[in-house]
Amino acid sequence: MTAPTLDLTATSAALTRALCDIDSVSDREGPLADAIEAAVQAVPHLTVTRVGDTVVARTDLGRDRRVVIAGHIDTVPINDNLPTRDIEVDGEPHIWGRGTVDMKAGVAVQLKLAAELAEPVVDLTWIWYDHEEVGEDQNGLRLLAETHPELMQGDFAILGEPSNGHIEGGCNGTLRAEIRTRGVRAHSARAWVGHNAIHDAAEVLQVLQSYRPRQIEVEGLVYREGLNAVMISGGVATNVIPDECVVQVNYRFAPSRSLAEATAHVVELFEGFDVRVIDAAPGARPGLDAPLAKEFIEAVGVTPQPKYGWTDVARFWGLGIPAVNFGPGDPSKAHADDESVPVAQIVATEESLRTWLSPA
Repeated sequence: MTAPTLDLTATSAALTRALCDIDSVSDREGPLADAIEAAVQAVPHLTVTRVGDTVVARTDLGRDRRVVIAGHIDTVPINDNLPTRDIEVDGEPHIWGRGTVDMKAGVAVQLKLAAELAEPVVDLTWIWYDHEEVGEDQNGLRLLAETHPELMQGDFAILGEPSNGHIEGGCNGTLRAEIRTRGVRAHSARAWVGHNAIHDAAEVLQVLQSYRPRQIEVEGLVYREGLNAVMISGGVATNVIPDECVVQVNYRFAPSRSLAEATAHVVELFEGFDVRVIDAAPGARPGLDAPLAKEFIEAVGVTPQPKYGWTDVARFWGLGIPAVNFGPGDPSKAHADDESVPVAQIVATEESLRTWLSPA
């Protein structure tokens, strides 16, 4: 089978289709990483480093400021939505198919500009990384930050997550916890000699039902929090009184709260229950007062919005680098079977970044 290749002289829309048509479901990113590495290796003004299936391309022009622009190359599983095709939605041209929104349209714009911007006004680091759609332990950007933090250094970062072409500052943090109730097993015909752990979970659900999430302003952006049950399990057989029930909750918290504060909040809410945090990631403050962030906002000409979900901008924030989300595509279409991206948004995203990064 012929190895896939990429033509960086193609339009960003054509590149989007080419990228999407190379299957790169998480754990299968290798061929796409190979194609990206080969394409940018041929660009004379870029220095290329590969770490696993993450490809980093940098300019070294001696500029006094550096911008990092990143995007992940993996997708969630395909569901009869490849190869891509051109469609119209409400009379507007779209590209349909897995990965068009999340987030190969953004990667296409980045690759196009990486090849063509030989003399940007700032030094640029382009990062295309693997395993974003799966567990934290595999995330290519996390591994890069741990093993080669120097490759992620910069004064400002942009993550090409779909944002409908708007600038979304920072992101909420996320925490998952198990709330466990315990009972005593017994035969269901003699329930009175046992204690039903599932029934006790009603109190946990009542806490969630009555919870009123906050809306919190952080540096001028209003973040919406959320606390929800996302899974529940319990019981061993249909004729046995269950001795354990586990309600898994997901807390999305504003970036004004630390992980420790978010954890304390959940523990306090469920006082008296066995609470175990099983996964957590801090949010990222907007950082829109950074000089490069201000320049970028002015160049794009849009009013920044908060990012309600968690994204890898938090990794940059953890390194002390202010970061925003900016990319084509409607986030509500990410992972959807009818995933599609407006061609006009791909073009507009490219033009905005090109104008901002090019000499006047």
